[in-house]
Amino acid sequence: MSDSTTEENSGYQLVPTRLQESCGDGTVRCHLCLWRCKLRHGQRGFCQTHVNRHGRLYNLSYGILSAIDVGAIEDKPVRHFRPGTRVMSVGSYGCNFRCQGCHNLEISWGVSELDRLARGESAAAWASPEKLVETALAWGVQGIAFTYSEPAVWLEYVLDAARLARQAGLYTVYVSNSFVTAEALELVAPVIDVLCSDIKSLDDNFYKGICGAASVEAVLDSIHTAHKLGIHVETRTNIIPGHNDDEDGLRRISRWIARTLGADSPWHITRFFPAYRLGHLPMTPTPIMHRAAAMAREEGLRHVYVYDDKGCDCAAENLPVAEYLRADPETVHVTRKCQADCCGEAGILLKKYERQEPGT
Repeated sequence: MSDSTTEENSGYQLVPTRLQESCGDGTVRCHLCLWRCKLRHGQRGFCQTHVNRHGRLYNLSYGILSAIDVGAIEDKPVRHFRPGTRVMSVGSYGCNFRCQGCHNLEISWGVSELDRLARGESAAAWASPEKLVETALAWGVQGIAFTYSEPAVWLEYVLDAARLARQAGLYTVYVSNSFVTAEALELVAPVIDVLCSDIKSLDDNFYKGICGAASVEAVLDSIHTAHKLGIHVETRTNIIPGHNDDEDGLRRISRWIARTLGADSPWHITRFFPAYRLGHLPMTPTPIMHRAAAMAREEGLRHVYVYDDKGCDCAAENLPVAEYLRADPETVHVTRKCQADCCGEAGILLKKYERQEPGT
């Protein structure tokens, strides 16, 4: 199968992972995100969306949609690229983080749905890249945002859909945690207009404790790489009481943005709302948000925005995907089985990371 998938697939099918390296012993290393998972036959990576079948990696989630919504680009949040336009937000399943305060748990982690996909039992919605762009044009939006789940883990679809979106005159937004490789960023740079990235903290312990992975340096390096590749970058920090709300840490974030991305680079400060394992915490108090904004302006940032009425980019209240696709739900939600026969009767059941999270 070639790496170009849009011409070959008229229905759900596993497609080859774009960035993979054969290790010579049947194992394959994935280079989409900075986990760089090394997988044996039958194993899925940390994101659960990529599987080794007989020495080749495949993406389980190509064309699988978890959510669609239409709204203002400012809600991503993006304020310095095509302000006043509307964007269609789309998500799939799977993530390379395990954030303890995730609001999109079933979508972003996607463990149950990806297990069903692996068994050929899923009734998740599927849309080709052509159908996605057709839907965006039908809804009269000016762009498509890949969000809700980390776009790096379904990069194959993002690339194909974004390329077609560009051809149709639509802009593209990539909402990310930036725990992604330089190789992945180089692939998307020609077809992605905007990166909206989290900078959750400048404390490695925060990333390891709250997100389950990553280092500050790795995340910042990826954001800087996107900036150097010519992608318009806007950053966001969701302030969590007792975890990343110390004033020195917030000042250091704004200082890094000003010195690395430039004084005109937008910084969005958002309110935390309790969820999942952080459900016992209070919402972010308004004063610390405005104090962070004031410190950022002292550090030279000219475009700082405070959102004390909303938190992260969530998919909880969207219309059903079938309604956005303007299709019969029974047609959209048929059982998804891969059209190819490489998986055999055994299916794709093994996981590299067996630790079960409570509530999943």
